[in-house]
Amino acid sequence: MASVHESLYFNPMMTNGVVQANIFGIKDWVTPYKIAVLALLYEMATTKSIALLDRRRLNKLILPLQQGPDLTFEQFLKTVKECCPRMVNAVKLRLFPMADSELQDMEHFFTILPNAFSDSEAFKTSVVGLFMRQMLLAYNKLSFSQVYKLFRSLQQYSHRGGRPQCDLSALTTEDMELTSNEDTSVDPMEKDELDMGALHQSDLRSGETRGPLSQKQAEYFLARQAYLLKNDENKAMKPAKLQDELNNILKFNPDFAEAHYLSYLNSMRVQDVYISTHSLLHYFDRLILSGGEGKSNGDEGYGRSLRYAVLNLATLHCRFGHYQQADLALQEAIRIAQEANDHVCLQHCLSWLYTLEQMKGSDSVVLTEDSVKMAAHFCLPYLASLGIQSLVQQGALQGMPANKLLDALRGTDIMHWKQSLSELIDISLAQTASIWRMYGKSTMARQQAQLLLNMNSLEPVNFGVQQNNTEPFAIALCHLAELHAEQGFYGAVTDIVKHLKQQFPPHTQHAKLWMLCDLKIQFEKAMNDGKYHLAEPHVTAISALNATEGLYRKAQLLKALNQTSDASRVLQRVQQLSEKNKNTEMIIRVMLATADLHWDSSGFATALPLLLQALALARQHNLQSLESETVLHLAFTQLMLGVPEQALALVQDVLECVLAHGSVLDKARALLLAARCQAALAATAPEEHRLRAVELCVETLGEAALYFSQLNCKQRLREVYYLQARLHHSLGNVSERNKSALLFRLLNQELPQSASAAVPLL
Repeated sequence: MASVHESLYFNPMMTNGVVQANIFGIKDWVTPYKIAVLALLYEMATTKSIALLDRRRLNKLILPLQQGPDLTFEQFLKTVKECCPRMVNAVKLRLFPMADSELQDMEHFFTILPNAFSDSEAFKTSVVGLFMRQMLLAYNKLSFSQVYKLFRSLQQYSHRGGRPQCDLSALTTEDMELTSNEDTSVDPMEKDELDMGALHQSDLRSGETRGPLSQKQAEYFLARQAYLLKNDENKAMKPAKLQDELNNILKFNPDFAEAHYLSYLNSMRVQDVYISTHSLLHYFDRLILSGGEGKSNGDEGYGRSLRYAVLNLATLHCRFGHYQQADLALQEAIRIAQEANDHVCLQHCLSWLYTLEQMKGSDSVVLTEDSVKMAAHFCLPYLASLGIQSLVQQGALQGMPANKLLDALRGTDIMHWKQSLSELIDISLAQTASIWRMYGKSTMARQQAQLLLNMNSLEPVNFGVQQNNTEPFAIALCHLAELHAEQGFYGAVTDIVKHLKQQFPPHTQHAKLWMLCDLKIQFEKAMNDGKYHLAEPHVTAISALNATEGLYRKAQLLKALNQTSDASRVLQRVQQLSEKNKNTEMIIRVMLATADLHWDSSGFATALPLLLQALALARQHNLQSLESETVLHLAFTQLMLGVPEQALALVQDVLECVLAHGSVLDKARALLLAARCQAALAATAPEEHRLRAVELCVETLGEAALYFSQLNCKQRLREVYYLQARLHHSLGNVSERNKSALLFRLLNQELPQSASAAVPLL
């Protein structure tokens, strides 16, 4: 799998002051831990009264015990006890007398070990049989002094419960040769190198005694950690600890290409540019020189690795935002792939080329369409589906109707299920939820997010892994957190964010999603509560994750603090950034916020052109939620300009949509505005209809008060109580008037308000 090519580039005598040795020439050797595993196998074979369920658990445990790294005696017993408590006592009764007695008892154990499997076909063909034969062969090659050292190690291992002090590291160069299942004939040069490697073994220790892994142990370790990084990063080793283990493997065999690639993946977790680039380049260097090209060989094998190495380097720069370096690497990969006539590599290059153009903010629709056509032509369903999903995303940002986008996603979903592309199914569901959310259909967005979270994966899941640490799951949970926050269910939001923190710790690559989501929720909650001093630190934190969102929140805070001129300057900066990034949603929000500033400064009439422009843009891009919000702003402007009839008509046009899909704050504001329009119309209504109009206005205010109270929005509640007291006074309801007046007085004392702001805005 990984061989040393000393003649080509690597001098095994000395690297960074530490002598290296190709220990993967040694297939396996006997250690006290493996004697414990052999004792477990012997007891399983000779004990017939094991319950069926316990035997199944033990059978599933055998392969990880064989291929995994050596465990301490306590860890080994604990692992066995979880499967079968009875077997722990049997293993102890087998090992303790052996360690407490003389050397001949260990010799007797290896003598009787094959007898338990002599009549079994599994001894000849199974993995267990191969493991036992390797251990017997390695043990039979040991000299008497080596057997004695092994016996002393077994005593220390079983009595102290620690790792053996005299496993591979305690053996001399002769020990390493004799425990090998390969040809023991080595030249004097190799023997000297192994001698020096044994002398420098102590330099490679850290904390506890740790020797080199065998080939199977290293392969198993790398495969397990790579699988966990892909499917459940939370259960993988911490980045620092994993890198330490990889460094230990690479010290004994720097040519192990797979270890370099896992080091690259591990460095990507912590956004380490230097180590990730270094490991990626070393992976392809070792892959080329080790002949790991499968059936490809010669110039073709070298060229294939070279062009994919350049392509991977381009993707690395894309992830870190180095667009110029990524573009140069992509052009180089395209050139090499064209020379080799490698259409598959060219398709991968084209897919990353349009992705790079999207990251830079350029229009990449034509490139994406070409990529989809060519991927379909060369029967590459994964790349074709990714291209279609990218086109759907771009179409949503450009304002295409939802039915066309969802039809396109439905067509790709059929292909996903046929090809069992579980990862793309998750991405499609998360993208569908995002599209519904963007178009203002919160109910449909919630349904798609729940569907994703409750769907079973098509991937084979091992190691007790739940495949829910991917980006689509993080996006779906963030959607649910924001949707619950919009409805005022902050207890559920806390539970969701807590789960996100556990599933996506801060060092993971998708942690920024829930961090930004949590900060925006906390900011909105602080603003609704009127606690602006708590909202200010959130603005700084949001800016660190997303500059545009941070500036927009800063403008909101400045407006709430009556710093109109500063808020206007910040909104202008947000407008420029949004136009550059083609963020239509943010452009509309900036227009609405600017209209609010016009209400405070230059009057309501000056806000009308800006609101009409925002309404046209929202309808053009099918943004129903923003369209409803813009209509409410227009209705409030008309109310302030003295046209309550038209204002009420506008409110009634969007009230159904707001009540069905809007947040609690949107519902309360729409009802409050409707009540104010009804109150204005009741003042000019005929005497016989005035009483009914005022009663209807009071009912609407009662509904608005319920929504505001869910959010603890005291400023809005104060206005509601004031209007209720005035209306109850006009109806002659003295008790209700006094109750509303008392509530208004309590809130007014808690939230003093200047005379200049007596007329609350929308």
